Amino acid sequence: MSSSELMIHISDVHKRFGRVHALRGVSLDVQKGEVLVIVGPSGSGKSTLLRCINRLEEYETGKIVVDGIHLDSAENINAVRREVGMVFQSFNLFAHLTVLDNLILSQRVVRKRSRNEAKDIAMSLLKKVGIPEKTNAYPSQISGGQQQRVAIARALAMNPKIMLFDEPTSALDPEMIKEVLDVMLTLAKEGMTMVVVSHEMGFARAAARNVIFMDEGQIIEEAPPEELFTSPRHERTKLFLSKVLSL
Repeated sequence: MSSSELMIHISDVHKRFGRVHALRGVSLDVQKGEVLVIVGPSGSGKSTLLRCINRLEEYETGKIVVDGIHLDSAENINAVRREVGMVFQSFNLFAHLTVLDNLILSQRVVRKRSRNEAKDIAMSLLKKVGIPEKTNAYPSQISGGQQQRVAIARALAMNPKIMLFDEPTSALDPEMIKEVLDVMLTLAKEGMTMVVVSHEMGFARAAARNVIFMDEGQIIEEAPPEELFTSPRHERTKLFLSKVLSL
């Protein structure tokens, strides 16, 4: 692919938390329209890497470029954040606002849209994620899976070029996981550039172009999902997958 199709470029990034070397020279590229799934044990640096992409975490050395913008100044960081949507483990909805107003607020503040325009976009996205009937409900009145779908819709309302997902189903009951993954799978099929930290191997098989296995702050292996899951090259990858896939 040409450089014009490169959406995320990460080169030799290091990040420390005190004595913990959380990222140890991580390098990777994500192309436009690619779905990249990052897997690995707890503490391997997956979420830290994801949060560095929109500079929610600062990194000590290395380079990150998002859609041609270097994360090297406050102005550039804010520009990147306007183009990158992020969905966390926790839903982070405003409890005092209805579902509709949760989707409208950021559009009004950041995109400067009129309330009517923001409302139309919000309603369209609530239909897209399958919960248009929850417009006037408050977060406490809907399920965890529905709250996470609202969080996805809220991120999409900003018209992001890239979506980051940090273990979006880990806080959900098992029966609610599929409804969230179905929304994510739809986005993948529509060509959204996505980086997903997840242990949902079924989603990775269905949606990912590549899967990265991380351990101790390093990328151990990267391959298409079928190759990584069926014929991993590294012993550490084999050990991890033997536990999560019951190989």
